[in-house]
Amino acid sequence: MARRPRVLAIVLAGGEGKRLMPLTTDRAKPAVPFGGSYRLIDFVLSNLVHAGYLRICVLTQYKSHSLDRHISITWRQSSLVGNYVTPVPAQQRLGKRWFQGSADAIHQSLNLIHDDQPDYVVVFGADHVYRMDPSQLVEAHIESGAGVTVAGIRVARESASSFGIIGTSDGTTIDAFLEKPADPPPLPDDAGRSFASMGNYVFSTSVLLDALRADAADENSGHDMGGDIVPMLVDSGAACVYDFADNDVPGTTELDRHYWRDVGTLDAYHDAHMDLVSAHPVFDLHDREWPILTSHPQLPGAKFVEGGHAVDSIIANGCVIAGGTAERSVLSPGVTVREGAYLQRSIVMDDARIGAGAIVRNAILDKGVHVPPGAVIGTDHEHDTARGFTVSPAGTTVLGKGQYVPPP
Repeated sequence: MARRPRVLAIVLAGGEGKRLMPLTTDRAKPAVPFGGSYRLIDFVLSNLVHAGYLRICVLTQYKSHSLDRHISITWRQSSLVGNYVTPVPAQQRLGKRWFQGSADAIHQSLNLIHDDQPDYVVVFGADHVYRMDPSQLVEAHIESGAGVTVAGIRVARESASSFGIIGTSDGTTIDAFLEKPADPPPLPDDAGRSFASMGNYVFSTSVLLDALRADAADENSGHDMGGDIVPMLVDSGAACVYDFADNDVPGTTELDRHYWRDVGTLDAYHDAHMDLVSAHPVFDLHDREWPILTSHPQLPGAKFVEGGHAVDSIIANGCVIAGGTAERSVLSPGVTVREGAYLQRSIVMDDARIGAGAIVRNAILDKGVHVPPGAVIGTDHEHDTARGFTVSPAGTTVLGKGQYVPPP
């Protein structure tokens, strides 16, 4: 019986997430809540664990306390058989400096690879919403004999310039790796689409180690996995692309098969939530064959009293809808909505309180926000801005954790 290849997973979770401010004012981007009960990190960790990769290092740096705590509490594995999901903070192993980029983060953490001695290293980002079976990506990498395999998703060429784009003339070998090109190269089998990088990579270990050392010695490098390491391997002919369309995840439907969203902006984050709430959602959280895993607070089920109701919404445990209405909204645990209050196309995080008669439209309210009775949010952007709220380019009003809302 052939030995199964030894795979170590490294998740890059040190990003600051400036474009998600104020949601990232007090937490790292991968720790941002999503979908009522989850955090963004739960999606990549669920994918890796379901694929059987149970030795996972999560590299953290920026405001990582809530992320470290969530990983430690939620993602405990059995140490009896050597499994672990562990947060690894920046440790200044190579001098008095923090991580200078995603490649530098791995280079400063090479002890993880030396200790584990894997045949292959899976390097995934921590802030996308999707389902994927990474084992199929690894199998494709092994079959190709490449030094690195990059997961690519097909996107329309007219929108491709906002992504890192993979150029390939044969559909397999990467000819170019371009950062947000003005004229994205088309796919060989579809002139209207391009391959966008998903930020997920599989490396043969020796190739990764050599590339990291060469990159560390280059004073002109930005020390980024997508910006420096992958282009280096493209130039040497050692890089291949894996088509996400070939990934088959159990339980997915025609609607949400091959769904992938970069939620790096407030508008993208809001739009991804709206994908969840329809009767037939674009991305279905109810897939029992490949569930997104997390820990849930010990709270009772949601309660609807005094005529309170919700339409096309996700209402987490511990919520009380007492005479209010939630329409196409996502409510995290412990939210209270009082009589006559109306939520529409809004995301409301843990323990927020919506007072009687308040109106909240097209908004994101972080944890602990208290909306006083009769207050209105999201209908007048000038008024929202004057009160110190953030308004996104597409008109989503966002309040940070515990932000004060003055009474009307």
